Amino acid sequence: MSPSTTSSPTPPKYQPATLAIHADDHTNITTDVAPAIHLSTTFRYPRNPLDLAPVPASDEEITTKLLGPSAPLVYSRLAAPNINRLESLLAPLLFPTASNTEAQRLANHVVSYSSGLSAFHALLVNLVPKVIAISGGYHGCHGVIDLHKKMHGIKTVDLHADDAAWDAACLGPGDLVHLETPLNPTGEAYSIQHYAKRAHARGALLSVDATFGPPGLQDPFKWGTDVVMHSGTKYIGGHSDLLCGILAVKPGPEGAKMATGLRAERVYLGSVMGGLEGWLGVRSLRTLELRVGRQSKNADALVGWLDGCLTGKDEGEEGELVKALVGKVVHASLQKEDMAWLSKQMPNGFGPVFSIWMKDPRYARTLPSKLALFHHATSLGGVESLIEWRRMSDTGVDERLLRVSVGVEDWNDLRADLVEGFRRLAEEDEGQGAALNEKMEMPVRENGNIV
Repeated sequence: MSPSTTSSPTPPKYQPATLAIHADDHTNITTDVAPAIHLSTTFRYPRNPLDLAPVPASDEEITTKLLGPSAPLVYSRLAAPNINRLESLLAPLLFPTASNTEAQRLANHVVSYSSGLSAFHALLVNLVPKVIAISGGYHGCHGVIDLHKKMHGIKTVDLHADDAAWDAACLGPGDLVHLETPLNPTGEAYSIQHYAKRAHARGALLSVDATFGPPGLQDPFKWGTDVVMHSGTKYIGGHSDLLCGILAVKPGPEGAKMATGLRAERVYLGSVMGGLEGWLGVRSLRTLELRVGRQSKNADALVGWLDGCLTGKDEGEEGELVKALVGKVVHASLQKEDMAWLSKQMPNGFGPVFSIWMKDPRYARTLPSKLALFHHATSLGGVESLIEWRRMSDTGVDERLLRVSVGVEDWNDLRADLVEGFRRLAEEDEGQGAALNEKMEMPVRENGNIV
């Protein structure tokens, strides 16, 4: 009688909300339920001399076993417990179609940095493109590109330009097409697949800044992206208390090679996250789906209400108030003509950021001071709602623009706050107008005579 054979059961494929809690379980080495905060920058070598492994003599010998999330702990610029845990947690969220086993391996493809801009800088250092196709978006990325223009003459071409313009710029193999979607600061979305096809047809790579569409809202790799970038300060952090940047590289041998190169170069760029920031990132990822889902639904509701006021669907007092002050509202949810591709690219919501164009720059400058629940501050992604007169931090925007980052508050309270702000702004404007008219109509006297 032959012995019976049993195979190990295949572990279930968990949902993102579960993975955000348990994808780092394999890194546990203590009995703490809440991960410990590791702040040490250096770690003891093995006491047994036979266990000492000297550093490789050449870069070719550097592998993820020495620099990845499972690497031995030597010095925190190479690897550190909280950073390893963060990258392990991010892997199944950034690669949502991967199996549990694949996700653990793909943690090597997720590289964290000290900020979003340091991640973008690291990408350019790794690729050394001669040409970048880019348009609008976060002004900080354009600032990083300006540094590279100074260092080695990198050229830029408009992302949305036609093929003739890309030809004239000589955009080709080794170059970069950088797409931000949804776009900062407006919140409008672009087709990732469209730009992936354009980039790859020329042998260029496509990088997507998906900060405004965090994991759970869109999967850029599904549509042909080579590198996904996040300013983790925003939704990955989610509490306005850490700086973080992320580069995730596509699966496969080419992606693995690039990710290893990024890790090796990060050692010398020095742009590694601190241990406390890594721990804060882990804490934040636990609630990513809860936060982003609520924030995105809140944004959809507020945008729908404002758009209804502007298009006449709301004929009441609120509608008249909004129409008197607001010129337009921009958000991916309003791109009705693009839903054939957009509803597939962002099936779970259109992002928690939208923009309001006021009818007058003075209205945009003043409205934030009339609000109680929206903090007037830059940045975005936190649990609290923010509004920013964008001219405070970006010289290239229309002075009528307000960027709104929606938090997790009850959206009806947020709507009421906006209504009250609009009302106070209108009353102030009416009062100033009346005072101005009175001043203009008042006769001027000189020595008691009207002149």
